[in-house]
Formats: sequence, structure tokens, C-alpha cells
Amino acid sequence: MKPNARKLILGLLLATDGAPLNVRDAINACSLFDITENNVRVTLVRLSSDGLIRASGRGAYVIGPSAEGLNAAVSQWRTAEQRVGAWEGRYVLVHTGNLSRSDRRTVQRREQALHLFGLRELERGLFVRPDNLLGGVADLRARLHGVGLDADAVVLGADHFDDERQARISRLWDGAALREEYVAQRELLTAWLARSADLEDDVAARESYLLGGAAIRQVVFDPWLPAELVDTEARARFVATVRDFDAAGKAIWRGLSGGRSFMPLADPA
Repeated sequence: MKPNARKLILGLLLATDGAPLNVRDAINACSLFDITENNVRVTLVRLSSDGLIRASGRGAYVIGPSAEGLNAAVSQWRTAEQRVGAWEGRYVLVHTGNLSRSDRRTVQRREQALHLFGLRELERGLFVRPDNLLGGVADLRARLHGVGLDADAVVLGADHFDDERQARISRLWDGAALREEYVAQRELLTAWLARSADLEDDVAARESYLLGGAAIRQVVFDPWLPAELVDTEARARFVATVRDFDAAGKAIWRGLSGGRSFMPLADPA
């Protein structure tokens, strides 16, 4: 799917690891997708107004305060596996039933935060995931709040569910489907890398963004389940391939921009 200016600019910024994005680089990158300079400049103003980006010197931008938590979570996708620990059968629960749904943006941030950390809805307003991430409940609570979960949301650890709820919990994630996605995406990326040298530079840049962005988004939103619930070896092979693809894509994008910019990530919003 062709990206719009908002997604592409945020993707560029999310991929810079905190370095400023030059407006001219943003214009050049967007031109690969037939996005006009005027569209880029209008989008920069809107993103700045929303607090998603902020000016950093003349003609350059960095991630703004409204996106800092999300940026921190997304930028760590390469090392996400290192935060997965052993699972002892406990779960993390998040209760949102007491929270208001009147503000659309607040609800969107809440839902994105829950999805970003692999929580699934067990009952209305009650979300759950295995407690297998390093740092446990306290660390996950802080991370959830950092990416937009309401401060009043209840986050706690739990076990000893009744048989009926335990059975429903076990069906919240489809481990077999996840494995199929890991394998299919890895094969797709590997095949593209094998033929990428034969592509024109602008074609390679566009395709690396579209394919790489989708793959990185899959990594970012992976639930990071324990080995008891998913094929972790297939996941590890997939993530390793995404890292290789990201490195190749960055080389292509740097070649187009004289080494000044990076291959954008897919905006996870």
C-alpha cells in the first residue's frame, strides 16, 4: 500500500534513532511515492501542531513529546527478543472497564498500547498476556503507561483462573498462525534480497520500504509469547532476517540521499 505523507515522515523519524530529519530529505523521500513538496510541508506543520514532531534547528525535525513513548518502544524492535524470559504460568492483567471512552484519541492510544504489548481481551475491559517479559508486571506497567495507557488503568499479575477462563485464555493467541506468518514473511524477505541487486535504485527504495516496513511492524506488534505457546525458533529466524533486510534497506536509502537519511519504518499508529 502506498504510504501517505504522515506515515512516511513519522517512519523516517522513527528510523533515525533520535537524529534530526532534514526537511529536504523528507521531501526527497516522499517524492519516491509521488507525494508533493507542498503536501510534505503541510504535513510537517500538522504533525508539529499535534506534538508528534518538533523543530530541531532550522529546517529539521525530531520526534515530539506526544510520540516519545511510542518512539522508545518502536526503536527497540531489534533487541525485543532479549526482553523475553521464562514463563511460569502467570499472566499480566489490565483492567480498563472503569476508563472513559468519550475521547477518541485517548481510546486509540489505549488500544494501541495494549496491542503493542500483546495483550488480548479476555472479557469486556479485561486484557491479558503471559507474564514472560523481563521486569515482570512493574516494568510492563511502566511501558504501557509510557506508550499511552491511561494512568488509572489497573495492571496486575494473576494466576489460578477457573477452568473455563483458562481455556479461553489459551485460545487468545494462535501459535500455529503466528508460525506460518514468521515462515511466510521470512521467505518473502529472503527472496527479495536475492533479487534486489537487479532493481533500479528508486524501485529498490520503494519496495524495501513497503516490505521492510510491514515486516518491522510485525516484529513491533509481535506478542512475544513463551515457547509453550509459539514456535520461538521460527520467530528468531524471522527476526534475524528482518534485521538483515533492514540493513540492506538502509544501505539503499543512504545511497539515494548521499548518506544523510535512513530507510523509514512503517508508522505503527
